[in-house]
Amino acid sequence: MTDAKKAIVIGAGFGGLALAIRLQAAGVQTTLLEKRDKPGGRAYVYHDEGFTFDAGPTVITDPTAIEALFTLAGRQIADYVELLPVAPFYRLCWEDGSRFDYANDQADLDRQIAQFNPRDVAGYQRFLSYSKAVFREGYLKLGAVPFLSFRDMIQAGPQLARLEAWRSVYSKVSSFIEDDKLRQAFSFHSLLVGGNPFATSSIYTLIHALEREWGVWFPKGGTGALVNGLVKLFEDIGGRLELNADVASIETAGERATGVRLADGRHFDADCVASNADVVHTYAKLLGGHPRGKQESARLKRKRFSNSLFVIHFGLKRPQPQLQHHTVCFGPRYQALIQEIFKGQALAEDFSLYLHAPCVTDPSLAPPGCSSHYVLSPVPHLGNAPIDWAVEGPRYRDRIFDYLEKHYIPGLREDLVTCRIFTPNDFEGELNAHLGSAFSLEPILTQSAWFRPHNRDATLRNVYLVGAGTHPGAGVPGVIGSATATAGLMLEDLHR
Repeated sequence: MTDAKKAIVIGAGFGGLALAIRLQAAGVQTTLLEKRDKPGGRAYVYHDEGFTFDAGPTVITDPTAIEALFTLAGRQIADYVELLPVAPFYRLCWEDGSRFDYANDQADLDRQIAQFNPRDVAGYQRFLSYSKAVFREGYLKLGAVPFLSFRDMIQAGPQLARLEAWRSVYSKVSSFIEDDKLRQAFSFHSLLVGGNPFATSSIYTLIHALEREWGVWFPKGGTGALVNGLVKLFEDIGGRLELNADVASIETAGERATGVRLADGRHFDADCVASNADVVHTYAKLLGGHPRGKQESARLKRKRFSNSLFVIHFGLKRPQPQLQHHTVCFGPRYQALIQEIFKGQALAEDFSLYLHAPCVTDPSLAPPGCSSHYVLSPVPHLGNAPIDWAVEGPRYRDRIFDYLEKHYIPGLREDLVTCRIFTPNDFEGELNAHLGSAFSLEPILTQSAWFRPHNRDATLRNVYLVGAGTHPGAGVPGVIGSATATAGLMLEDLHR
């Protein structure tokens, strides 16, 4: 490969960053184009009144995938970012006051499980064995392998069948666990990647084993500090990042991409182009002038998309020692609420919440004596529930604050220094997410692996995808895995 080979990566989310680093480390001159004024994509950062608010992913579960990016670039992760362990991984809470601290301590887990249902101690061991088997097959073996032909899917078929991949996460968990609350505790993980536990393939139970394998981590300085570390790594090895670079189109000649054109009129030439933008946006807008873009976007729009999220970032003028770093607040309903989130045409009256309190691990994210938080509620995407969020957003925020004040943060309003909301409209407008979906295509079995948009386009042979919309899917380990798969294809093609 000569130094003349040039690649463009559109979008500086985790997937785009990881791909750009892999390409640049392999000697491909790579330019990373980001629409917004900061890198990170969904992992954007807000600063307000001395508080630091991570906008997106806050749970880092496979540090080895991140370390690998530094290693292949000949660097040490410790020189760029410090990952802090989070313990317990999560605190799970219910309205009747019961709670479960999900930790990487088997004796402690057994003791807590026994308090809910003694028989589930043995059931949990069987579930963990199953989760580890799925982790080996679904993550370690297939998580960074591109599925470009149906033959790839057929070859994986026997293992997927043996693991009963057609069953849902909740169904599989329930085959091991009897207690209703524990079934919730061990099935909610698929929601972290936009999957309905009652519809998503049981393959996604691998998240449990992944957390038990490597733990849960949080970057010192917030997720944004990890983004900045990856950007610095990319630039240190010769990569170029352009911010405020809104890509208007991927330019093509026949069946090949020749580069990109920005909204401000600038052109960038390239031998290959990869998009970390939303997959529907990539085909409908960026490739909208090519027959392939029109055809593929029409096909994708018929797919099922994951839920959206309603997020409130807020700063309080005192610490909250009663909270853990990650708290899952289960509401009065589980299955019925989740069905309304994924298929409902309106906002449910109740909610389940994820409450982030990063100052438990890193007090530097708030002014001295204060605390930084965000709370998110899974909500329907805009195609299911055409809600006027300009009107409903402030009302929904107030409902959530009332709930938190009652159950988790007494005196919240009195201590409130600052807050902002991020709605499905913002996912659509700021992130170009189709229907405001927070996780792209819903990760059901018929939209996974080969059935998901491929890491390399089938027609435009030097156009590639990376990120949540392609294989293996959403979540930080997923999009970093997609970068490994996509980089392998790009480097192989450039070597030809």
